[in-house]
This record gives sequence, structure tokens and C-alpha cells, in this order.
Amino acid sequence: MPQPSAPRKSTGRPPRISREEVIGTARRIVTEEGVDRLTMRRLATEIGSTPMALYHHVRNKEELLVLLLDDYAARALRRPELPAHPRERVVVAAAAIHEALAACPWIVEVLSADDLMSASALWFVEQIVDGLVECGLSPERAVYGYRAIWYYTAGELLIRATAARRRTDDDRATYREQVFSNLSPDELPRLAQVADRWAPLTAEDTYLDGLRALVAGLLTPR
Repeated sequence: MPQPSAPRKSTGRPPRISREEVIGTARRIVTEEGVDRLTMRRLATEIGSTPMALYHHVRNKEELLVLLLDDYAARALRRPELPAHPRERVVVAAAAIHEALAACPWIVEVLSADDLMSASALWFVEQIVDGLVECGLSPERAVYGYRAIWYYTAGELLIRATAARRRTDDDRATYREQVFSNLSPDELPRLAQVADRWAPLTAEDTYLDGLRALVAGLLTPR
């Protein structure tokens, strides 16, 4: 007589995952390995689930990045006490953005590479645009002014983060240092004059000085 087949073992439903677990795991991946290494498949593997299960929380990588932006903004962005003078309000709001993003360079990479933003950060944008308008700019010119401030802020953070990463990966003299060590005083007298101090001078944190100069230039009558 044929033997009865053994009953199948039920694999059961995969464990339920929470949005907090999704965000926390995604944050760890981008912090340790970079935004490029974050995929829905990789995230599912790390959580011990399937890509299909993730779609109950996020539709795609772009929505996941928006969640990460909002999560970081909620945890790191602190609304500062704003001064009464509108020009100083612009400086303080921009400096608060810079301070929050300096601790998390991958955020700047996401914001500068894609048309993504955190709604939680719009309060800071409002303060900058409003301050520029109160200083005499039209709303349109104020938007251009905010764009210039953001480009300056994001560029400064990206360059510093990239330089720090390169220094960590390789302690040899950079190509720039090699070039500056052999400058001709006859051809490039000014650069040769500061060549031995170029690296420490350019490494100094002069963000606020540059920000104030930029804001002053934006408000100079044309």
C-alpha cells in the first residue's frame, strides 16, 4: 500500500515589519555604505523580509529617501531663536541648516542629486525667503537668493565630506598638494606665496564669513 505523504510544513507568513524598522535599517545602510547601496532588495534582505512586504510601507526608493529625510529633519533640525533684523534671520536660518546637515553628509548628497526635500525643513526656507523679502528683494529675487545660499551651503558640505573621506581612505599627498609644492613664483606669484599654507587655509571653517558676504552681496542694490 502506498505510504501517506508526510504533511507539508507550513512556512507561515513572514514576520510583520514596522515602518520604524524600515527607516532605521535604511538609515544604517546609507550611513555606513552610502546612498547608492540602498535598494529595496537590499533593504528587504537586511530586515529579513521580501521586497513585496516593503511596498506596504514605501512604494519605491524615492519615497524611502523622502522618509529618511523627514526622519532626519524631525530628529536633527532645531528651530533656532531668530533675531529681529531680517538679514540676521537669513544668516541664522541658513547656519542652522548647515549645522544639522554637517553631521550627516549623505543627506546633502540626496538633496543635491534629486528633486527631493523634507517638508519638515520648509520652515527654514520660509525664514530665509521672508528675511530677504523684508530686506527689500521681490519674492522672485528672494527665491533666487535662497537658491544661491543653498548652493553655497550644499557645495561647502559636499566638498568637505569628500575631502574627509579621501583623507580617511588614503593618507598620501594629494595631487593638489604635489602641484602646489612645485609652483613657479615667476608664473604664479600669489599662489606660490601661500602654497605651503594652502591646505590648512582652505581647511579652515569659514562658512559663516562666506555666508554673511553672500547675503550682503544679494542685498546690494543693482
